[in-house]
Amino acid sequence: MSIIKVKNVTKRFNDKLVLDNINYEVREGEIFGFIGPNGAGKSTLINIMTGLLTPDSGTIEVCGYDILKDPIKAKKCIGYVPQELALMEELNALTNLEFFGALYGLKGKLLKERIEEVLKITGLEEKKKQKVKKYSGGMKRRLNLAVSILHHPKVLILDEPTVGVDPQSRNHIFSFIKNICKEWGTTVIYTSHYMEEIEELCKNVFIIDLGKEIAYGCKNEIKSAVFSNNKVMIEAEDVSGEIIMELSKVDGVIKVSDKDGIITLVINLDFKLANVLALLEKQNINIKKISYEEVKLEDVFLSLTGKTLRD
Repeated sequence: MSIIKVKNVTKRFNDKLVLDNINYEVREGEIFGFIGPNGAGKSTLINIMTGLLTPDSGTIEVCGYDILKDPIKAKKCIGYVPQELALMEELNALTNLEFFGALYGLKGKLLKERIEEVLKITGLEEKKKQKVKKYSGGMKRRLNLAVSILHHPKVLILDEPTVGVDPQSRNHIFSFIKNICKEWGTTVIYTSHYMEEIEELCKNVFIIDLGKEIAYGCKNEIKSAVFSNNKVMIEAEDVSGEIIMELSKVDGVIKVSDKDGIITLVINLDFKLANVLALLEKQNINIKKISYEEVKLEDVFLSLTGKTLRD
């Protein structure tokens, strides 16, 4: 079931076309990766999804509500963590949560319970009475996450949530995202400049550049469409040219090379490692190490856009 539907969304700023007929859907309960270089149109699309901007044409539905026709109902379904921290740093975490909770319409016992819940989830219970300005960058990010889920949103939009955080907070944020998807069924839209984060968290992705769709769908299928071949590296002793020739004939092996005692096999989906191991065992080859190199999403991105994410 699709919880977000983006249909034919177009947006111009004066004569500049910023979004060009964008279409995609996000399934309920998934972590959906949204990536593109700076200036690609990501922020504009997020602002339209959250009702901060109006598209020139097209529609966006969130939880079955049109963001233009039923903005209040649609926005109630959304939690949003922007790139820039949205906190009152002169106040403590508890007061921040009380303020934002009141904006969500929470009050009394329920508000208190929700605050205790999000503080526990984000690991800020012991620091709740400390002024936010004394927090580390990672703690501020975690408090921003706490604010965004007070109302138990069905959709959580995270715009660069790990910028400037330490590794410990980054891992905490990852655990938080996975847990709310699993336990609450929350749908997460995740934008990041860090490809390894998208690799770890997301199954489906949308790649945008210059306001246009570059690729959309299952991450692994996009990889296969752009780079069909992965690699297996085998470190071994006493490998002869004859054995290299035999390896090149194994089903699923496209190309074989041998350098400094490391055999590199370029493979396709028909490859079975057991066939290679059987061949090497038959030849009494001593294997020291086997490693696998999968095509990376960053390689796909660079191939499709010709740009780094920081351009």
